[in-house]
Amino acid sequence: MNVSLIKYLEQFVFDERVALLRQKLLQRTRYICVCLEDIYQSQNASAALRTCEAFGIQDVHIIEDKNKYQINPMVVKGSVKWLNLYRYNSPQPSSVAVKHLKNKGYRIVATSPYGNNVALEDFDITKGKTALFFGTEYSGISDTVRNCADEFITIPMFGFVESFNISVSAAIILHHMTMKLRKSEIMWQLNDEEQNEIMLQWLRSTISNADKIIERYKTLNKYEK
Repeated sequence: MNVSLIKYLEQFVFDERVALLRQKLLQRTRYICVCLEDIYQSQNASAALRTCEAFGIQDVHIIEDKNKYQINPMVVKGSVKWLNLYRYNSPQPSSVAVKHLKNKGYRIVATSPYGNNVALEDFDITKGKTALFFGTEYSGISDTVRNCADEFITIPMFGFVESFNISVSAAIILHHMTMKLRKSEIMWQLNDEEQNEIMLQWLRSTISNADKIIERYKTLNKYEK
């Protein structure tokens, strides 16, 4: 049904816009996803989302423990509608997120300037799907993530400051990893089913009154049958 519905919805979008959506779709990946743990500054949260969208990261997992994730529309610039956001705010949300991602085949990679870390340039992207965890502004990743992490990475620094702002860290790490990923022989692109799922999502967010149009399609399709 998705394929025929997508073709139906594309009639309500300019051809140039459809071509652009399909072009961007080919650059999306779920090989890397980003997990933002308990971030409370809206500008950091929103800048991280914008960075994920810019580098073709499709899935962002948001852990809300002590802090509710706030999006600043002036920073995010509409990038949210192109992403899949998953929120965890039940008891022990970090544990739930880690378990969910491990069940999906991701290795848990925590960003931290301390401990036994792998430098960013030495990180092996070929070892499998990667869930990148970024912690709260002051204390970094939680003990839960630290204890469950498969690997730790750090960005080499040469000044007096000990860490980067979260949104800056995300930009540096994602730039490096996605460039390395795209030069590799890894099958990092979305499969056909995922592309259809996201194309439908994007068309719904692009077309005015999309829900009414979809209901009309369903009615016509039922009548034709």
